[in-house]
Amino acid sequence: MLDLFAQAKPWQEPLASGAVILRRFAFDAAPSLLQEMAVVVRQSPFRQMVTPGGYTMSVAMTNCGQLGWTTDQHGYLYSPVDPLTGSAWPRLPDVFAELCQQAATAAGYPDFRPDACLINRYTPGAKLSLHQDKDEPDLQAPIVSVSLGLPAIFQFGGLKRNDPLKRLLLEHGDVVVWGGKSRLFYHGIQPLKTGYHPLTTDCRYNLTFRRASKEE
Repeated sequence: MLDLFAQAKPWQEPLASGAVILRRFAFDAAPSLLQEMAVVVRQSPFRQMVTPGGYTMSVAMTNCGQLGWTTDQHGYLYSPVDPLTGSAWPRLPDVFAELCQQAATAAGYPDFRPDACLINRYTPGAKLSLHQDKDEPDLQAPIVSVSLGLPAIFQFGGLKRNDPLKRLLLEHGDVVVWGGKSRLFYHGIQPLKTGYHPLTTDCRYNLTFRRASKEE
């Protein structure tokens, strides 16, 4: 049920060692986050990236920050330049950075400073297969993932692809933070179901904050 606890205050749900779900943490900030996201998308539009193996991803993506996650024929990489526009990725909006800092601190990672934000757009049927976030040079830095719009089923496993999976409903405003022992746990999103959200219509958006360069 959409925003079942819409009047409830944010609360935490432990997920694994080093991992937590911050329920509704971004609920109040969501309109501002979506407004700034629209500014980013005007500069660097959504696109469906093609994996090195030739598979077109069902999720549309773009980035903001000093570095952006992308693909080429050689693999996955972080680049300071948007290959679609030939220009630098849009700057990380202040409201993005502030929300990420607050969520990381609440989850026990007060020193986290992201320099990359991957923005995913899910339409009905879009999914993200099980994977590890391991393209970053500093695997000590956590991941902060913000859900906006339609609800989705988040899969969270272990260090091996075939480890048992937890399947959790993520709703509008929920934030998942994972690091430490769970930093390389496999995770994904099941195919998005059809629905409607007053702020995002038939879509779900996800903001994933990472540290993509080494701390100086």
